[in-house]
Amino acid sequence: MELQRLQRDVELVSQGYAARNEIERTDDWLLLKLHEEVGELTQAYLARAGQARDKGRSSEELEADFRAEMADVFAQVLLLAERFEVDLWDEVGRKWLVWKPAR
Repeated sequence: MELQRLQRDVELVSQGYAARNEIERTDDWLLLKLHEEVGELTQAYLARAGQARDKGRSSEELEADFRAEMADVFAQVLLLAERFEVDLWDEVGRKWLVWKPAR
């Protein structure tokens, strides 16, 4: 799936979530939500790595939690990109891929 299309689809999901829960999706809320999701990813990672309580979850459940939280972080980054009209593909190319080793 094209990144910009995914970005728009995630935006629609977020708009629906906010409407159902009566949340105003301000710039601050979007950034703070990203921080919340990074915290949840950290918790999931620590549990998966055996460095935090597993709360009775199996290794498969811990792995699923970790993957789901990574998706949440990615989705929040997409939402910020959508809000601020950032072309992530171009920005990653400009910031990261210029350092890609030649083959």
